[in-house]
Order: sequence, then structure tokens, then C-alpha cells
Amino acid sequence: MKNKYFALPVLAATFLAAPTFGDESNSLKSGLQPGETIASFHVEDVTGPAKGKSICYACRYGSRPVVNVFAREITDEVVSLVRQLDAQVETHRDEQLQVFLVLLSLDPESDRETLENVAAKHRLKHVPLTLFDGLTGPPKMKIAQQADVTIMFWNEAKVRTNHAFTSESLNAKAVTAVIKEIPDLLK
Repeated sequence: MKNKYFALPVLAATFLAAPTFGDESNSLKSGLQPGETIASFHVEDVTGPAKGKSICYACRYGSRPVVNVFAREITDEVVSLVRQLDAQVETHRDEQLQVFLVLLSLDPESDRETLENVAAKHRLKHVPLTLFDGLTGPPKMKIAQQADVTIMFWNEAKVRTNHAFTSESLNAKAVTAVIKEIPDLLK
């Protein structure tokens, strides 16, 4: 049996040693925070296994390790992040890593085509690209209006880490730092 008192110092050290992504991510809060339980929410699956249907990926993935990206637009940096996450899913197949992107949309018809084109152009195999109709996102997920990109890492349906970015603060360095956190999610 694990010593429950041992876990607290280790958990605290983990958060203190976690990489930072610059001043913006430290002050901008968006989405469920570490320790909070993931709520069910439905999205339109555009490129995944339930293409064209409403699906709850939080329900489908259950207790597996998940990286969930919410974005307000598809930028080069978001595409870079998703491409790298797609490769991580392949690398961590045995650990059952799951990833999905939710595009918060005011124009689902146009954005559906954009997501299909991104998936085809970049040959995404493992990351479903989905739509949520509305810029506020699913209310239970608490997406901040100021955040252009919110990334939540969860395992056992509990948020482990969370990062929020404006379009200016999500850059190559931030994407690399996010990818480097995946091994910690799989523990």
C-alpha cells in the first residue's frame, strides 16, 4: 500500500518543477484546473471515428491519459501542436494516450472544411478534429474568453495540468514544452 503522506510532497515538487511557458501562461487561467474532474460534453466529430456525429470524447476515453486542446482558430502553431501530438499518440500506443482537438466555432460549415483539409494535408491519423458550435465552449469546461488555446492533460478523468495561451504566446517553444509533459501524464 502506498503511503498517502508521501504523495503530497512528490505532487508539490512535480508542480513546482513543471516547465513554465512564459508570463502569459502563468497568469492566464482557462479550463478545468488540476485536480478537477472532467465533465462530459459533446462535440461534432469532423475527422475521427465518429465522423459527422455528435460524440463525447471525455466519455469515450474514460480513464485513459488524454490531451484535450481547445482552440478558437486553426493557426500554424495549433497545427504544429496537433501534428506533434499525433506522433505522440503513435509513440505511446501501449500507454493508450488519446488526444483530440475542439475548434470553438461561430461558422461550423466553413470550419468543418478547414478541419478536413488540415487532417488530409498533414495526414493526421490519431487525433480527431472536432467542432463545438460557439466560442464560449462547453460551459462545464470553463474556457476563458481571453484564451485562444487551452490545453488540458487528464488521466483517470482528473486534470493533471492545464495551459492557456493567447495566439501570441503559443509559439514553437511553448509547443515543445507542452509535448515534453506527455511522459508525466502517462505515469
